[in-house]
Amino acid sequence: MRLRLVAVPALIALLIGAAAAPADARPRAAKRIQAFDSCEHLVGYASRHVPVPAPRMAPDAPAAMPVPAEGGAGEDTSQTNVQEAGVDEPDTVKTDGRTIWTLAGGRLHAVDARAATPRLLSTLELEEGAGTTMLLRKDRALLLGNGPLGTRITEVDVGDPSAPEILRTEDVDGHVVDARMTGRSVRVVVSSYPYAALEPGVARDQPAGWLPARTVANRRTGHTQTRRVRCRAVRRPTQFSGPGVLTVYTVDLTRGLPAVDADAIFTSGDTVYASGANLYVATQRWNVDGANTSIHRFDISDPDRTTYAGSGAVPGSLLSQFSLSEHGGVLRAASTAGAGEGAESLVTTLAPADGRLVQRGQVGGLGRGERIYAVRFLGDVGYVVTFRQTDPLYTVDLSDPEQPRVRGELKIPGYSAYLHPVGDDLLLGVGQEATDDGRVQGLQLSLFDVRDLAHPTRLHKLQLGARFSSSAVEWDHHAFLWWPATSLAVLPIESEPFSGAAGFRVSRAGIEAVGRIAHEGSTRSVVVGDRLFTLSELGVKVSALDGFGERGRVAFPEPAEPPCCKPVPLPEPIP
Repeated sequence: MRLRLVAVPALIALLIGAAAAPADARPRAAKRIQAFDSCEHLVGYASRHVPVPAPRMAPDAPAAMPVPAEGGAGEDTSQTNVQEAGVDEPDTVKTDGRTIWTLAGGRLHAVDARAATPRLLSTLELEEGAGTTMLLRKDRALLLGNGPLGTRITEVDVGDPSAPEILRTEDVDGHVVDARMTGRSVRVVVSSYPYAALEPGVARDQPAGWLPARTVANRRTGHTQTRRVRCRAVRRPTQFSGPGVLTVYTVDLTRGLPAVDADAIFTSGDTVYASGANLYVATQRWNVDGANTSIHRFDISDPDRTTYAGSGAVPGSLLSQFSLSEHGGVLRAASTAGAGEGAESLVTTLAPADGRLVQRGQVGGLGRGERIYAVRFLGDVGYVVTFRQTDPLYTVDLSDPEQPRVRGELKIPGYSAYLHPVGDDLLLGVGQEATDDGRVQGLQLSLFDVRDLAHPTRLHKLQLGARFSSSAVEWDHHAFLWWPATSLAVLPIESEPFSGAAGFRVSRAGIEAVGRIAHEGSTRSVVVGDRLFTLSELGVKVSALDGFGERGRVAFPEPAEPPCCKPVPLPEPIP
């Protein structure tokens, strides 16, 4: 397996000149998405396009369509590893520099991170599916979860860590796609499926059959209120894109639930990315020519409102949120079009124009016969890793969005599934070592020097485990910790016989192992002061930051055993 590193600007130019994207891969200009001017028009549009569902013998409970920071912490405290500075992302662990909050075992735990001997302050029981990730701002935590009947958003008062209190819940039709927080505002993206498209008994001539509902419950007063998205806040593509409804709910954490605004589109949602001013939701579609991806832009510059601002499209499919990046008002998107030997990857630039996202430039031909494994856009440069048997890391120069060009390419064994900037024109890659014919050999770290985009190099590599070893960082960037003050990288490792967190000092001189901390299912690491906290479902281990010497442990209470059911009698044997 080979790794090719090509500068995004340079790669774009090279590919435009030598291997332009196929004609059918060039996205057409997206037409404006229109808003419904009345509930009558919304119901008519949905009824015309969605067939009446056939009766079911034993209908299931109406279900949602299944779909795939400002914490106030000091300078000596790490935060969630996010894509964009100032745009927080939901995760299982959050801290304000004094208390570490973590979701584990269906509970919210609070750990005192400043005491000489760290201790468990409280454990808050949660209902099923109420909290799988969370966001934290000052004395409020917003928990997000997908329960049996849809999305549950839970507002928790965490002002007193020893006695957290659930204030309100908001149950929403559909499943959470993702969420982002800028300042005091949280945007929760939910994908739902109209009941009228599932159940023949649901009235198709009423907005309630097509629009998602949300029910807010005040836990202190017991008062509940149900409302739906307003018909005029819903938009439709000019070409029908399915009966799914994508809704962006805006929550002001200074006021708490319910959401202060809701905007919707008749489509589904797969990938969420946000800059400080815009939220983008990507929707993948398949047709006879393969996949293409629609991208919807929402203006989030007003903390109290989310405003739909236009849509565009790119060929193929996206890998993850890192496939999208906004810089200087231009959106960059890395996608893979085609399959097998005919596959290729592209980088497309788009910008707002006349109420749409319009293509400004594109480069294709990256990794022919391969697909994207990792993407990172940093300023005017993009880094794209593709893989099948060889692993190219391309660098692309995007300083001119109209004429992006390829600058360099690095061919080495192995591939990176996650790329992280570690300062001084260095990129740290977390991925897999591999043979020349593409057989993976185990988890490895790679340090790339990208000062010269035309001649990127790999300075160092370190294999971390035998074949089949892995790290959650390969598919979840929140599991990665980079502490620049001491050039420390911490990541979870699963490799026989070790399971836990491992730390490495990373510099131009090399990758030096600092130590390992055994955990069962270690998932997150947090720095507070001169200590490293590593967290798992079972509890927290506290270590010295400089050498990982043990400083203490905090165990989480074991979950209560569920009540046992009476045994079901076996049927009598047939004579």
